[in-house]
This record gives sequence, C-alpha cells and structure tokens, in this order.
Amino acid sequence: MLRLRRRITVLFALTSAVGLITMAVLAVHSDGTRWREQLDQSMNGDISWAIGLLETDSEGRLVTSVLVDTMGTSCPPLSVLLTRPGGSGDKEEDLRVAVAPRKPCLTVVSGVVQDAARAAVRAGDARAFDRRTTKGEPVRVFAMPFYPPDAAAGEHAQGALVTMADASGQRADHRRLAWMVTGGCAVLVLLSAGVGHVLSGRAIRPALTVLGQQEAFLADVAHDLRTPAASLRTLSETGLRGEADRAEVLRRTLRLAEGMGSLVDGLLTRARLMSGTAAITRQPLRLDQLVEAVVKDTGTAGHRVEVRVEETVVVADPGLVRRAVGNLLGNALAHGHAPGEPADVRVTVTKDGAVTVDDAGPGLPPEVAGALFERFRSGSGSTGLGLSIASWVAHAHGGSLTAESGQPREGGEGGGARFVLRLPTGD
Repeated sequence: MLRLRRRITVLFALTSAVGLITMAVLAVHSDGTRWREQLDQSMNGDISWAIGLLETDSEGRLVTSVLVDTMGTSCPPLSVLLTRPGGSGDKEEDLRVAVAPRKPCLTVVSGVVQDAARAAVRAGDARAFDRRTTKGEPVRVFAMPFYPPDAAAGEHAQGALVTMADASGQRADHRRLAWMVTGGCAVLVLLSAGVGHVLSGRAIRPALTVLGQQEAFLADVAHDLRTPAASLRTLSETGLRGEADRAEVLRRTLRLAEGMGSLVDGLLTRARLMSGTAAITRQPLRLDQLVEAVVKDTGTAGHRVEVRVEETVVVADPGLVRRAVGNLLGNALAHGHAPGEPADVRVTVTKDGAVTVDDAGPGLPPEVAGALFERFRSGSGSTGLGLSIASWVAHAHGGSLTAESGQPREGGEGGGARFVLRLPTGD
C-alpha cells in the first residue's frame, strides 16, 4: 500500500510536471517571438522610410545623399549595399557597400551586414537575425531589399538596406521571465506532488482501514480464543486420563464450547459493525416489549432482576438492539454483585427511548471508567466485547451509551454501576 501510494504520488507529480513544462516552454517561446516581432516591426518602419528617401539620377544611378542628410546612419546604424550589374547577390563579390555609418552606436563583426543583405536579396523579402556585437551584447539585425522604380516582375533587387537594434534589454526581460516561469513550475510541481500524496493517501485509506480491521479482528480472535482453547485441551486430556468424572468433564466442555460460540458470534458482530457492513434495518419498535422479552429469555440463575417499563416506541434494528440490551444485562449479572452473592439488577425503560441497567455491585473501577467501551478494557477479566458491541449499536442508530455510578435505592442501598442506552424515538 505504501509503495502504491508513492507510485501514485510520483505519477501525479510527473503528469503535472509534463503539463506545466509544456505550458512553460510555450510561454517562453511566445515571449521570445513577441519581443523579436516588436523589434522587427520597429526596424521595418525605419527601413521602409529610408527606402523612400533613396533617389535615382537621370542615368539610373542610386543617390543616397538625401537619405544620409535626412536620417543619418550612425544610430541606429544603417548600411546601404548595392548589387553589382549582372549580379544576383548570391556571392560575396556581387554586393558592395554604398553607405556605411562612420561611428555606429552598434558594431558587429565583419561580414554580418553583408550576410544579412545577401540573404534578403536572395529571398526577395525582409530578413531578421539574432547576432552579437563585438562586445558580446545581443543585437537584432534586419535587412530589406529594394528595387529600381521601373523594376519588372522577377527582376533582381537593386540592393538592400541593413539596420540593427540593441536587444540586451529585451533579452534580459526574456531571461527573467524564463527564470520566473521555471521557478513557478518547480513550486507547482512540488505542490502537485504534495496534493498527489494527500489524494493518494485518501485513495488508499479505505483499503488500509479494511486491512486494519482485518488485523484487529484476527488479534481479537487470537486473544479471546487462546484461554478457552487451552482450557478445552486441558479438560480433554483430563478426561482421557480418567482423572475426573466424565459427565462433569462433558458438562464443562459444553459450557466452554457454548462460551466460545458466543465469543466468536460477538467478534463477528463487532467486526461487521466496525466495517459498516452490518445491515441496519430501522423500523418502529416497541422498546419496552423487547426489553421484557430479553429479560425473560436470559437465564438469571438465582439472581434478582426487576423490570420497570413504560410504553416506548423507537426506530431501530430489533436484532441489534436485542443484542445490545442482552449484553448490558449479561454484564450486570456477571459483574454487578459481590462474589458468592446473587446480583440485584434493575432494568428501566422510559418514554424518551432510554434503557437503564442498574446493579448493586462494586461499581466501576476508576482506572477503566474512561475506556470502558473499548475491547479488552472491561477491568474484570472479561474481553469487554459485550459493552463494546452495545456502544457500537447505540452509535450506529444515532444514540449513545453512557456509564456512571449507580444511584442509592430505597432503604439506603446503593452503589454499583449504571449503564444508560439511549435510542432515537419515533417522534
């Protein structure tokens, strides 16, 4: 189960990581494309205006004086390259520099301008490139071809204009965004791993609960059947050796077998209640009649049991309520009296759906009063399953089971323990 939980957590984190990384890559790529497009649009406007300032003289030669006088070519750096007559711009010797900035604000290594112009002339359209200056700073290079005024369709470009723009600020913003997205993805992946760990824990919790209930049931069986099984074996060995009366051995064996059967039945009932698999059939029930029947069917064996009932209707499962009341009465008969004396038990049913069982025994041990309804905590040598089952029955119906010291009876007699089982009425 723990390995399964780790695998679910890892799978959840990996799935989230794949989605987040994909989104991060798309976001970073989109930002890189966006700032390049902004620079390209700005440089495209500058070059388009510069091409409009180019003139041709009467002999068809290019005149760049108006461009130089109007715009200048230093910042942003603007270079004009012309194709040689008969050249296509594909080769290095086909292009010559007609105008170059004297003191450009951005300088690149030799050949960058020519390569950009050659690519634009060859493609017949504007081209942009990411390059670096001689100082290593990022720069965006933009080249656009231009044609003679009377150029025919398909004619080679007359030349190309090349400009550059500083991209260090945009690059820095882009890197900052990339780091922020990366950090955010890492945090979200960790959060998704934590969420996956919690969700996987909730997913396997029912299975762990079932395993825990199974282990608890096996522990109960092993704990509770060990003593009667050992006693049964001892009785069998005694009977085989002929050291005791065979009839007495058989009677004791029968009592042990009946006790073991009741114990197993109680364990199964408690296991079904704990797991929630016990079917609870709620129906209107005369609680007073059920209690009287339970007292009548219970062997008192010389004990005194007084019943005081009022007509009471509750909404509950008859079988489970019968078991709970029987367990409370059996507990009072077994432990609610001094050794060697008969028990004096009073069972009361009131209209508010309460069944009260009072005994005149030694009372509740203080060391177990707070955990009386837990298994193995009866404090009197028994398993404590009877009270535990009664408590589960009460809570399964939305009621309660409480234990307290008994109230003094008529004539000054008092002490003992009082158990109060409360069930919802039909009102």
